[in-house]
This record gives sequence, structure tokens and C-alpha cells, in this order.
Amino acid sequence: MEPKRITILAGHYGSGKTNVAVNYAVWQKNQGYNVEIFDMDIVNPYFRTLDGKDILDRYNIPLVASSFANSNVDTPAMNPQAYAMIHDKEKNAVVDVGGDDRGALALGRFEKDILKENNYDMLLVVNKYRFETKTIEGLIEIMTEIEQACGIKFTGIVNDSNLGRETTKETILNSIKFVNEFSKVTGLDVKFTCAREDLYDELKDEIKNLIPIEVIHYGDWC
Repeated sequence: MEPKRITILAGHYGSGKTNVAVNYAVWQKNQGYNVEIFDMDIVNPYFRTLDGKDILDRYNIPLVASSFANSNVDTPAMNPQAYAMIHDKEKNAVVDVGGDDRGALALGRFEKDILKENNYDMLLVVNKYRFETKTIEGLIEIMTEIEQACGIKFTGIVNDSNLGRETTKETILNSIKFVNEFSKVTGLDVKFTCAREDLYDELKDEIKNLIPIEVIHYGDWC
């Protein structure tokens, strides 16, 4: 699994984008890539990638976040360092986009540069156990809204189907058929599936491109 220079992770609120973004950056680092993580959520700066900073620091992965991250100030503000995502071609970028179409608006200012370089993946993070995304139709609606908001088309899918602390091996296995059906309908490949670290060994021989997840939060907005 060869990552693009820029990997954008977007999806519905509660799909697990932040957990996926932090752990995918760690996975890239462990594969020898020089990677940074960019928190693009300027709509809701109360909980985002900054909560995973301890994990990122452990692996020496730089984090670029809004200057209002983890504060009680809800003022849209883009960190000027975010433009390194475009200009520093020597580093890979993992981008954690805010939930739904509102969160994707911030990404729109980078649309032309991302499309011009054409070395990116924009991945829809799917959790089939969330009420709003439990149907193919619901997922397509959210996918379309995000694409229209940022001007960038999705190129693939991440299966992050889970039930929080209640997740079992069967929880993840039971999501495969649904995600594969969504893949068939949209023509988007499933790039990888996520499994909590303690379930990874049980599943690694059954699921292709499985990535272990060190959970940083079980809340509704991660």
C-alpha cells in the first residue's frame, strides 16, 4: 500500500476521522515516510487531532492545527503553516478534515494546488454503525455534499466501522460486505480497514490492508 504525498480524510461526524488520521500518520512514519499531520477543522475547534498529540509526539510527527484548537473560541482561523501541505514536497501530508460539508469548506482553498500536483488521495471514512451512514444512500449523500464543498473528488474508502468500546472482531468482519457493496456502487476502492490494536492480530490474516488503531477518543466528534 503506497500512500500518495497528500492523504485527505473526510466523512460524517463521528466516523472516526481523527483516530484514523493520527494512526495513518503513525503507520506512514513506521514505513519510513517523512510525514506531517494537518488538522483542517476550523469549524469546530474543541476536539480534533490535537487530542492525539501525545501519540504524534511519541513518533516525532509534526502537527499543524488551528491556533484556536482545544479552546472555547469558535472562530475560523487557518494556521499559516497549513500551506506547507502544498509547498513542502519533501514531506507527506495526512489531512484531518472537519465533519461533513461544512468542515470540508476549509479544504477548498487548497483545491487548485492539490489538483494541480495530482499526488493525493481523498478518502471517505466510513462507519456503517453510525445512524446517518448505515445505508448506501446516506453515504452517497454525505460524499456528494463534501465533494461539492471542497471541489475535490473522493478517490477511495477507509473502513472504520466500529462500536467504540463495544467493538469486537465480529463487529469489523460484519462491516466488510456493506463497505464492499458501497465500493462497488461508487467505483471507489477500499484503501484500508482499521482495527483496534487488541483486535489487530485476530483480523490481520482475514482482512486485506488492515491498519492497527490506537484509540485516542471514543466521543461523537472524533
